[in-house]
Amino acid sequence: MSYREEVLNRVITENPRQPEFHQAVREVMESLGPVIDANEAFYRREAILERLTTPDRQIQFRVTWVDDQGNVRVNNGYRIQFNNAIGPYKGGIRLHPTVNRSVMRFLAFEQIFKNSLTGLPIGGAKGGSDFDPKGKSDREVMLFCQSFMSELYRHIGPNLDVPAGDIGVGGREIGYLFGQYKRLKNEFSGVLTGKGIQYGGSLIRPEATGYGATYYTVEMLKHFGDDIKGKTVAISGFGNVAWGTAKKLEQLGAKAITISGPDGYILDEDGVTGEKIDYLLELRSSGKNICAPYADKFPGAKFFPGEKPWGVKADLYIPCATQNEIGMEEAQKMVANGCKFLCEAANMPTRNEAIDYFKENGVIVGPSKAANAGGVACSCIEMSQNAEHTIFTEDDVFEKLEAIMVNIFKQSVAACEKYNLGDDLIAGANIAGFERVANAMLMQGIV
Repeated sequence: MSYREEVLNRVITENPRQPEFHQAVREVMESLGPVIDANEAFYRREAILERLTTPDRQIQFRVTWVDDQGNVRVNNGYRIQFNNAIGPYKGGIRLHPTVNRSVMRFLAFEQIFKNSLTGLPIGGAKGGSDFDPKGKSDREVMLFCQSFMSELYRHIGPNLDVPAGDIGVGGREIGYLFGQYKRLKNEFSGVLTGKGIQYGGSLIRPEATGYGATYYTVEMLKHFGDDIKGKTVAISGFGNVAWGTAKKLEQLGAKAITISGPDGYILDEDGVTGEKIDYLLELRSSGKNICAPYADKFPGAKFFPGEKPWGVKADLYIPCATQNEIGMEEAQKMVANGCKFLCEAANMPTRNEAIDYFKENGVIVGPSKAANAGGVACSCIEMSQNAEHTIFTEDDVFEKLEAIMVNIFKQSVAACEKYNLGDDLIAGANIAGFERVANAMLMQGIV
């Protein structure tokens, strides 16, 4: 049994009933063969994979708050600080009913490699709660956020761990979290990113993940002799990532033709463009399902309740929603429709078996570790602003973000060329991210 297989088995045995975490580790272990196997004795002696797959710290805590009816409510809170070899822990806070330890671990583990690929000095972490802000009043959300931060503040700081937003955490939630941190610590610092412009936030942060994924897609297409202009694109989701992706696609001469939500998906062959993109913001902030209202407002759109958009024929596919939304059934539909390129704007949206099927059928996959990095890259830009007590212009942020995404793609391609991986951008991204973190860990000794 190889060293990589031993470590994967150890992860599965020591972390039972954590399928998302197992999936994330398995994908990385399979990709690292060219690096690890060539120096197996060295990496085994240094236990580099055991150290990489074991979090530095796992924090779980009770979040108690009172709803508008006066009932006491209890949720679970988490912060997984996975690896800080190259910088302070950095990763979002997710508020969603699906949050559990497995989801938190997979997201924090992925964040190590994603953050490494940006070239910026940030380590990997993630946090969140099974609290659902959907349908809650502003007061209820505020009380939850204040209770959540009353425990979390002990474990974070501008040079220790800098959380950001994720699913269920937008400007409102970040504001409440920051206000409580400021109250408890009696200081104003850059401890959170995704803040409002009025108190230290970065321009274009809400759009950054979608913009970054689109910049990555442009580079991917260019590398393979294609162009994004004129492309029809099937996307999923309706949050910041989908909104930012649709917006940037329109700016670059392409068009999104689908969006999706818990209630199904919309096919709009005229394109999710212009006022329709703006309407997504209204729907997102309403706390309601989005597809039926969208179809009512724009009669040319077709609503498919309870379905995913992956049976739609398009030139390009960009999942923007959540993990594991594309399985074998969806992959087979996409390949049958002539899919050539898939760019993962969400975190791990494709199951491992579906990835294998795409590879077997010649589909180029831009992996989430690379394509999804625009959000954290822009967060790090916000950290720089806060540390320097300055504000970058929108043009500054655009320029920095695009440069980071272009460099991420180039790193992945360089790793593919160095290790003869062909067009396997997933393995290229995993190896490029791993090498930077592993080298930093080795230089810092046994800690």
